[in-house]
Amino acid sequence: MPRAPARRPPRSAIKDAEARAKLVPLREGERPKAVTIAAVVAAALALANVIAFAAGTKIGHRRPAITGVLAYSCLMGVAAWGMWRARYWAVLGMQAILAILILLFGVLVFAASNVVTVIIALAVIAPAATLFWFLVKSLARIQMPERRPR
Repeated sequence: MPRAPARRPPRSAIKDAEARAKLVPLREGERPKAVTIAAVVAAALALANVIAFAAGTKIGHRRPAITGVLAYSCLMGVAAWGMWRARYWAVLGMQAILAILILLFGVLVFAASNVVTVIIALAVIAPAATLFWFLVKSLARIQMPERRPR
């Protein structure tokens, strides 16, 4: 009985394997540049949120609830700390936050009633999407195990 010829792996599997082969594991204490930027952004957002609340900033003619301000600030602070230490869960969490932010502001673009709102929404979407994109490769490097010499 003749054997069937060996199947070639799909092109996407070949491209994935090539991309993985090019990845370099992180050295001890190393943090990808995108993760460092994301950590600084998260820390700045946490700090700015607390400062804005302390300064008496109002949203829609009302002060936000202290619980919401503290919850968001703590979330961003923990994310900043985790990313500073190059933790996979922190980078993944930041990507989830960025994805939600991009979606919300994307909806705002379509619901906008003036050009200023569209410009503000796009000014948030562009850097958030860029940071999200660069964090993808960083995630792969963070979770990558050390290569053992053969």
